[in-house]
Amino acid sequence: MNVPMHKAVRVVAMALVLAAVLALPALAAEAPEVAARGDGLRAGLLGLAAALSLAFGALGTAWAQSRIGAAAAGAMAERPEVGGLMLVFLALPETMIILGFLVAFFLIGRI
Repeated sequence: MNVPMHKAVRVVAMALVLAAVLALPALAAEAPEVAARGDGLRAGLLGLAAALSLAFGALGTAWAQSRIGAAAAGAMAERPEVGGLMLVFLALPETMIILGFLVAFFLIGRI
């Protein structure tokens, strides 16, 4: 099933708006000791940034691997000897999710 890119962008934008609408009341309802320090909003925004870095890394990886996988299947159907090279090409986008995970890990460490 091939979904047009503008529909995928629209779905991601709606999901982000929904997440922001659901997260803002939780960020506003801080405990009194946290409100006195002023760390609650900072921690909430860092958590949201960590979640977004992981989510966009996963979406980018999935999108790239879907395109590469389709091209690899076509190339291997014509020339089976390129299978090893296609496996390397399929593994390259994994760096996006690994880097997204590292950014999220470092951001959570700052909370």
